[in-house]
Amino acid sequence: MGPAFLFDLDGTLVDSVYQHVLAWREALEQAGIELAVWRIHRRIGMSGGLFLDALGRETGRRLTPEDVTSIQQAHATAFRRQVSTVRPLPGAVELLAYLSRSRVHWAIATSGRLESARPLLEMLGVAPDVPVITRDQVEHAKPDPDLFLAAAERLGADVAASIVVGDSVWDLLAARRAQALGVGLLSGGYGQDELERAGAYRVYQDPADLLRHLDEVGVRL
Repeated sequence: MGPAFLFDLDGTLVDSVYQHVLAWREALEQAGIELAVWRIHRRIGMSGGLFLDALGRETGRRLTPEDVTSIQQAHATAFRRQVSTVRPLPGAVELLAYLSRSRVHWAIATSGRLESARPLLEMLGVAPDVPVITRDQVEHAKPDPDLFLAAAERLGADVAASIVVGDSVWDLLAARRAQALGVGLLSGGYGQDELERAGAYRVYQDPADLLRHLDEVGVRL
């Protein structure tokens, strides 16, 4: 058996980053926080709580725990309205099917909560026996390593021999802290140099590009 794959979800397997950005903007505006879309995009993929802490710092506004909860709920509601416009990224379904056929173990580890992730998992046709670790199941989301450590544990895999595939610097920082090999995808909007600086061993355009180059990450084709 080759290495196990631990996949991020948004921006890595499904094309949902911009829907999340717009959902956060709507939630923040309801709370009276005006923020340019690019600033929100830079934070997608990190834990919602950390994201709101950082925004509080940038806007000079103290957010209470109640504020944080209501903004997160407003984001989930706004994202649900956007979810019908989300599509799997090119090659995502084929990549997962190829790994399953080749008996390569894989799991999904997302900073999103299960309610936001569920329709995306259905879209990808993720089987019920595939381990999916969501924000609800760990103490800390990315850039902490908890999600990837939990995913490797569920697979019975050694995290240090696993490959984390993600589209954001937060995924790659978490991979580095878990001592896994990080592989970056450009499909979430981060640049190659940023992903490499955060620890990506290789950077590919999207899941289809990764599928064509699996031998470079140690999967025997």
